[in-house]
Amino acid sequence: MVTMRVIVDEMVPPVRGDLGSYTRDLTRALIRHAPSGCDVEGVIAAHDDEAIDKVRNRLGGLSRLNQTTLRRRELSAAWQMGVGGSSLATGLLHSPTLLAPLVKHDLESGSQTTVTVHDTLPWTHPKSFTPATVALQKALLKRARKYADAIVVPTHAVADQLADIADFGDRVRVVAGAAPSTLRLPVVPEQRARELGLPPQYIVAKGSLDPRHGIVDLISAMALPSSPDIPLLIIGPESWGELTIEAVADEAGVVEGRVAGLGQLSDADLALVLSRATAFVFPSVGEGFGLPVVEAFTFGTPVIHADDNALLETAGGYGQVVEAEGPGYPERLAEAISEVVDDDDLRNRLTILSQDRGHSFSWSSAAEAVWALHADL
Repeated sequence: MVTMRVIVDEMVPPVRGDLGSYTRDLTRALIRHAPSGCDVEGVIAAHDDEAIDKVRNRLGGLSRLNQTTLRRRELSAAWQMGVGGSSLATGLLHSPTLLAPLVKHDLESGSQTTVTVHDTLPWTHPKSFTPATVALQKALLKRARKYADAIVVPTHAVADQLADIADFGDRVRVVAGAAPSTLRLPVVPEQRARELGLPPQYIVAKGSLDPRHGIVDLISAMALPSSPDIPLLIIGPESWGELTIEAVADEAGVVEGRVAGLGQLSDADLALVLSRATAFVFPSVGEGFGLPVVEAFTFGTPVIHADDNALLETAGGYGQVVEAEGPGYPERLAEAISEVVDDDDLRNRLTILSQDRGHSFSWSSAAEAVWALHADL
């Protein structure tokens, strides 16, 4: 029996961004698509019994869940320094992040270690993270350069960015993810829509007020005369540092009630809001994959997005593209939104394209690609 060990610690909160759902869905798919004679084990830091049981229950079919003696913080520090984990670095080891026991191992005897780099933001946009997170990612990438047998990235855009940071040669492989498997409409969508107070028409965006997300530019766009007279709903934290959505809207001169923050949503509510939106706008730059765009595609929602390289690759020409670089970004956003909202033919075409593109992303394909990667090694 050939066993693949997967680091699944990101499934225990708190985690960075969407790494928890990525780890869960990829591991589930790896279990479902394990080749004959292969199985999957999990590796997790020391947590209380309740947390361990939740992970085990969410990964039905896992042959075993290996718990380390160190808690997450201590485990991260140890692996960052290359201490411990030698026993794990035997056989097939796959990490959905950079966190792994990156130590010397014998590839010829069948030991393989692969890790995942979702984006290069700790290098390109370090202010979006804590100094500790940036230091950890940089330290782990140095160890990955020395000891990882392959680096999984979600897009060719990340592969190109990574090449400017470290030379991995031909070890980089592109494996795209997919929308969370839990992104499903509520049982009674009409009732839940009324409870949330969703208007008949609205534009929806997802992200924080971190400047790279472009939400401030989007809010400014809603104050322009060229923007359509429908509300903008924002999914995500309602503040970033001293900035708040309300304050940004006031300063931009947006009509009161035109912009509203929805905060963080459950998967069912997120599905509902995306499915009923007139259009989804993602003005972010510096992305590694563009998961929010894929989520919108899942429900056939027309997508408007920035010309960030990763977003262009993820959308594949199936969305309305807006140039983000240079002055006048809010004006260009307002123009693109007006075109989609006011032009029924364009909006209907984008709806069909969105539905079509949504079928391009699946966890089955991702898992099969990861198994094939290990087979190639």
